Amino acid sequence: MVHKKTHHEEAEKDKGIEFIKQLNEFWNKNSKTLLIVLGALVVIVGGFLLYKEYIQKPNYQEAQDKSFKAEEYFRMDSVALALSGDGVNPGFIKIADKYSGTPAGNMAQFYAGVCYLKLNQNDKAVKYLKDFSTDAKQIQQRAYKLLGDAYGDLGKGEEALKYYKKAAYYNTEDKTSSANALFNAAFLAQKVLNKPDEAIKLYKEIKEKYGQTQQGFMADQYLAQLGVYNVN
Repeated sequence: MVHKKTHHEEAEKDKGIEFIKQLNEFWNKNSKTLLIVLGALVVIVGGFLLYKEYIQKPNYQEAQDKSFKAEEYFRMDSVALALSGDGVNPGFIKIADKYSGTPAGNMAQFYAGVCYLKLNQNDKAVKYLKDFSTDAKQIQQRAYKLLGDAYGDLGKGEEALKYYKKAAYYNTEDKTSSANALFNAAFLAQKVLNKPDEAIKLYKEIKEKYGQTQQGFMADQYLAQLGVYNVN
């Protein structure tokens, strides 16, 4: 039995033919431009893959290898050698500069900041710690707290308070570190900045959130100094 095409099927066929015709016309008109764009994309993607494989990956590995000795000196508390190197192995300053786009170079920023803090060169500690950032919450929280210490030693109390609070609220899952940073903020507000209301608020927050920590128990003593008693 011969199948007769319906009006709908004929219309669909005509649409398909028209679409192919339009596509053909578009290609004839724009083929050179499309080929140039496609070629450029191939070059860009290929170049990126080559960069990752033959430049970025070896650079990451080299940075990690170079960091090994500096980290060893840091663990030994040989701060000057960790920071500046030993003449054969580079220190954190050089690693941070030369490998700035690598994870090891980024961590060198953190270590350099800590080293400068240990050497009481707080302005340099601030520079390196502010340039550092990581998704590792505990390390980033530590960096914020150390910035608070550095600014405090520089006599910049308001900046110190800002970074202590930043550390306290950044990683609240770590109750010990958060309570410690919040206590530093409260103590600074009370003893250095002469902001009793701010200090009271922070001490009360410590008791509310971290009452079972050492700082939570100490908060009562400092609240009493500010004339606040029997805080539950």
